[in-house]
Amino acid sequence: MSNTQIESEITITDKAVNEIKKIMEENKISPEFGLRIGVKGGGCSGLTYSLSFDPYTREGDTLIEYNGVKLFVDGKSLFYLSGTELDYSNGLNGKGFIFNNPNATKTCGCGESFGV
Repeated sequence: MSNTQIESEITITDKAVNEIKKIMEENKISPEFGLRIGVKGGGCSGLTYSLSFDPYTREGDTLIEYNGVKLFVDGKSLFYLSGTELDYSNGLNGKGFIFNNPNATKTCGCGESFGV
């Protein structure tokens, strides 16, 4: 399997790392799993983000490791996510993961989808 490992394409905050580890622990997900980050068509702005746990990388994935957390990103998604910071918020506007994506030229009101 040809995977690429890079450190700078997508960054992840300590708050997001801690939340990912917490979710994995609460759901008894093996530390060998990675968080698959992706982009798919849909939403009112054209593209939506996707997050899921995956036991292994796939052909063409980029593997990013940060502070004990693995991120798996397919090549198509990496094109739209390059330079993105994954953060986590539990503030007044709700709790959840936040994609600070410099490539997004428009977003919907709820922040669930974006366009480039």
